[in-house]
Amino acid sequence: MAQINRNTGKPWSNADEAKLENLADHNTPTRVIGLKLGRTEAGIYNKAAALGIALKPTNQRPYNRRVK
Repeated sequence: MAQINRNTGKPWSNADEAKLENLADHNTPTRVIGLKLGRTEAGIYNKAAALGIALKPTNQRPYNRRVK
């Protein structure tokens, strides 16, 4: 079983902020970013907004798109 690192409520380190920016640049889904950093989705959205990091609208899974 994978060990989950829980950072909820802890201050963000410079390394965490850099990892957030890198994952967002690679268009990683927000939920996955949260799992990798041990943070909630809301925490990811809030920190990204505070740092001016754009979480693109395509930052979601494409599973609900139907092929016509």
